[in-house]
Amino acid sequence: MPQPQAQVLILTAPDKASASSSGNGPCLSIELTDTIKRALAKDTCLGERWLAPGEAWEMRFSSPAEGIESLKQQAAAIVGKHPVDVNILPDDGPERRKKLLIADMDSTIIEQECIDEIADFAGVREKVSGITERAMRGELDFADALRERAGLLKGLSVDVLDEIIDKHLTIMPGAKALVATMKANGATTALVSGGFTHFTQQIASLVGFEHNQANQLTITDDHLAGTVGDPILGKQAKLDALNHYALQKGIPLSATLAVGDGANDLAMIRAAGLGVAYRAKPIVAVEAKASIKHGNLRALLYLQGYTEAEIVV
Repeated sequence: MPQPQAQVLILTAPDKASASSSGNGPCLSIELTDTIKRALAKDTCLGERWLAPGEAWEMRFSSPAEGIESLKQQAAAIVGKHPVDVNILPDDGPERRKKLLIADMDSTIIEQECIDEIADFAGVREKVSGITERAMRGELDFADALRERAGLLKGLSVDVLDEIIDKHLTIMPGAKALVATMKANGATTALVSGGFTHFTQQIASLVGFEHNQANQLTITDDHLAGTVGDPILGKQAKLDALNHYALQKGIPLSATLAVGDGANDLAMIRAAGLGVAYRAKPIVAVEAKASIKHGNLRALLYLQGYTEAEIVV
């Protein structure tokens, strides 16, 4: 007979500002959380609390690990069409708060795909975006797809890169709070991208990451040469970064968090103690330990048990 284990059910929703701007009240209500509690853990609830009223709620309960997926599906059915993310994680105690954050950049820490923004200036956005989408779904080899897209950008002035950063990129809501809060609690933070160093260096500085790495666009006479420096940093490089920083800081993988949205994030997401698919492609969401579709990046703090009062803003 499988032995019950302590689990944590976390419900997260869009923040109060997002709910207000849409003309709706909070997406998470006491009625909804009570219904889920009665359905899933009427006799096994070990405690519950609001992490952020109307935005994040958690319940500790006892259940065999083998039955977790079924319970998650039950909770999701109760949530129905409400924009609420349902995740169930093992209760890791003190190790629930991770000591290393490895994050993807494009469509994760920023709301855009940088290479698509560059392609807009070159007049090839539609073609490049199509390749990007297929690569992120895992349908194309990442290195080959990156080289093909870089080739379409040949001849573009490097001035365009700074203009994109200044006028076309936006930071994902909750990104600065995620990084600042984890750093304030002793975590190491690294931005690891399959994109380009010109962007990661400035985005890392703006958001507060301590480390960053990405691919190098080849530049000749202040214009893009249409090539990318070797080696190409893709899926393996992200996994290597996770392992490198964990080893360097003496952090067990169980105390690490990796977040991303595309196929080239899968290896690090699988290996991390808490791998999160953030507004991700289906191939990523199905394999990650947790998935956030509706909330912003503050949700990653709630998954670790932080309360709204503990978030650094």
